[in-house]
Amino acid sequence: MSSEKKRVQFRAPHRLVDRADALATVFGSDRTDVLVTALREYLQEATHDDVLKQEIAAAYYDDEITFGQLSDLVGREEASNFRVLKQQLEDEYAAELADL
Repeated sequence: MSSEKKRVQFRAPHRLVDRADALATVFGSDRTDVLVTALREYLQEATHDDVLKQEIAAAYYDDEITFGQLSDLVGREEASNFRVLKQQLEDEYAAELADL
């Protein structure tokens, strides 16, 4: 994972931020560390969900996300499998159009 960092800003419910701050105090860290860890863990767990993987694949097939983004979400090997399937689907669609 890249050590390059990007600054982000978002709004969250006060109670959620207060809980993150309390957890940071317990860990002897700061809010950013808690939020980055939570986001990393969420993304890791979410991308192991088969339903979500299919939604990610559909977004790739519909050109809503790039191959690089797909790889970041599901890993290079699985992304390569999705790329092969996308090409097969495109080839089948082109063949169907040619038959019309």
